[in-house]
Order: sequence, then C-alpha cells, then structure tokens
Amino acid sequence: MLLSNGGSFAGLLVNAVAAFIFVLWLWLLVITASDLFRRRDMSGAGKFLWVVLLVGLPYVGTFAYILSEGAGMAERKTAQTEEMRDAVRQFVGFSTVDELLKLDRLKAQNVISNEEYLMLRSRLVG
Repeated sequence: MLLSNGGSFAGLLVNAVAAFIFVLWLWLLVITASDLFRRRDMSGAGKFLWVVLLVGLPYVGTFAYILSEGAGMAERKTAQTEEMRDAVRQFVGFSTVDELLKLDRLKAQNVISNEEYLMLRSRLVG
C-alpha cells in the first residue's frame, strides 16, 4: 500500500502540498513569461532583465512581476482577447443574430418592404 513502506500520512500531505505549490508556481511562471514576451511597450533590455530575475530568483521574480505589472497584464489580456474576437469576426463573418438586427433596422428605416423582410428573415432563420 501507499503508507506500508514507512511513509507517514503527514509526509504524504506535505508532499501533496509541495507539488500543488510547485504546479501553481509553474503556471504563474508560464503566464508571466507569455505576458512578458508579448509586451510591445518594453524594450529588449527590460525583457532581458525580467528574464534574468525570473530565472535567477524564480519565486521572487514571478511574484514581483505579477505585483508590479498585474493591472497591465489584465489590460493586455483584454486587448488581446478583443483583437482575437475581431479577427474571428472578420474571418467567419457575422452571426445570424447580427444579420437579424440589421434586417430589423432596414425594415424600421423603410428601406425594405414587409414582404422582403419576411422573405429574408425566413432565409436566415431557416
């Protein structure tokens, strides 16, 4: 069994917590490094210094970056998400809901007749 080789339950818990903390730190390091290398407002020398800090003092460097750049990380992530959404919208096109809203606007502005509206709506809805 797990504890039959002389290991204690407390030792097992300590190892589990240590593994959890390590995985958590590794995840934070990956997020920090990805944010650092995607930054456009920082010079190469600044990025190099952060990498030296992240490699030389991994825990301190990771937490220092998150504390000093946390708000900027969130803003950059939000901007990146919006850029990706816009790119997908341009590639895929618009959704049926967007097309129905446009159709409603055209009908409200009397650009299309009621018959045209019903015909186009039936094509969109299926």
